[in-house]
Amino acid sequence: MAEAFAYLRRGDALVVWKLDRLGRSMAHLISLTKGVDTTTAGGALVFHIFGALAQFKRDLIRERTHAGLKAVETRGRKGGRQPVLPPDKLARARAHLAAGLIMREAATRLKVGKTALHEALGSSTGGPKT
Repeated sequence: MAEAFAYLRRGDALVVWKLDRLGRSMAHLISLTKGVDTTTAGGALVFHIFGALAQFKRDLIRERTHAGLKAVETRGRKGGRQPVLPPDKLARARAHLAAGLIMREAATRLKVGKTALHEALGSSTGGPKT
């Protein structure tokens, strides 16, 4: 976003597809899909209303996310994605690799993707063959 603004010169117009694609503040927003002409009083009003609504929506999402994470935490759980490979599958993957299977074969036996297995193992395996 900063590069786009740095490229602009006096008299240029920056047009984006949707309000939330360019920035998070009203000063950065112009919408092609809404056809807002900010050079008129009415267009400026609509522009500010859309910006305020977008900010309101972001704030609601943030509040709901934090409330959900807090509720999960009070129940003794942790928010976020569950690991692709639970500890037992990860141990079996290490055993398969130690037995000489390549990453692709181990992933197939565990019914997980090769990339997911590689990421779960991290770099601690020394880069086994794929």
